Amino acid sequence: MNQGRQVRFWLIGFSVFVLLLWLLGEVLGPFVAGMAVAYLLDPLVDRLERSRVPRWLATTLVLLSFVVVVLLALLLLFPLLRGQVEQLIHSVPGWVEWARNEAMPKLEALVARLAPEDVERLRTAVGDYAGTAVSWVGNVLRGVFSGGVAIVDIISVLLITPVVAFYMLRDWDKLLTAIDGWLPRPHAETIREQAREVDRTLAGFVRGQASVCLALGLFYAVALSLSGLKFGLIVGLFAGLLSFIPYVGSLTGFLASVGIAFFQYDEMWRVGLVAGIFIVGQAVEGNVLTPKLVGDRVGLHPVWVMFALLAAGSLFGFVGVLLAVPVAAVIGVLVRFGLRQYMASPLYIGGVGGHPGDGPGAFPETAPLPHPAAEGAAPLLPADTPPAL
Repeated sequence: MNQGRQVRFWLIGFSVFVLLLWLLGEVLGPFVAGMAVAYLLDPLVDRLERSRVPRWLATTLVLLSFVVVVLLALLLLFPLLRGQVEQLIHSVPGWVEWARNEAMPKLEALVARLAPEDVERLRTAVGDYAGTAVSWVGNVLRGVFSGGVAIVDIISVLLITPVVAFYMLRDWDKLLTAIDGWLPRPHAETIREQAREVDRTLAGFVRGQASVCLALGLFYAVALSLSGLKFGLIVGLFAGLLSFIPYVGSLTGFLASVGIAFFQYDEMWRVGLVAGIFIVGQAVEGNVLTPKLVGDRVGLHPVWVMFALLAAGSLFGFVGVLLAVPVAAVIGVLVRFGLRQYMASPLYIGGVGGHPGDGPGAFPETAPLPHPAAEGAAPLLPADTPPAL
């Protein structure tokens, strides 16, 4: 099989995978979640297995411990969250009354200063945006409740995900061995090298970012609660959870908490205290947590992660969100591999068949940059290995 037929084969396979993902997205959630849990817990199972614990027993112990920790956290937080949710519901009428008595007169006075044509344009724009917002909310609610009852989907995730995670954890090494046996032999070592790089990137980001989210969530929840902010526990935990998307969690929590503080406090220093909590949290995240727990070598830029999560979530929903970071890691590794191949090829170095202006003399005012290959570095692939796809 020549290289062109190989490329067509893999492109067709990738297209079929994306089509199946789109068609079966509504039922793949528990299975993708189970695979994610298995990936996160596999190092612990491997560590127990190296201590002479049978694989099935190590899987059972690790998975049960994980479930118990999650359940204990929910049982401890549920009473506090329930109380704050009830308080939030009782506070909504007061906010509506404040808007009617305080905000609306100021808004009417502002509108009265505008020209009639400006008022008409403003009314038209507000109507259009309000219609778009209502339509968007309706689509979201329809998506939540369509395709079956939502509670059934939640129960299926809670019941199926642990089962999938158990079997994936138990058979993880067998699955990797089987997949390794399916690799095309001429390119097997190159694919293994890129797969190891994807694993390092993905593990460094997911496990590190999860630790950052946990630390930030606890810090924001405790600090906001101690400051006396209403719903501080909810806002803090929600901000920590959203911190998996870089900068989104801190920004969302900052806007929500400062908005609540304006309603709750008359003294501006209290509002400043709430804002300062998020400023301190962002500083600690950027200078301590992220460098220590995530590191600078994961190769996933925050902007790339945000785009991947939003785009995949928009296209494939919950399954897309689960797959966004792994796919982003794979694409990032493949792009870097392609750049290394390009910089080791005649297209970059020049040579026979190259353009006359591509040589070192093309920029006489600057000295030519040394290429790694000129410094005795080993080639990326062995001499007898065909170029990778």
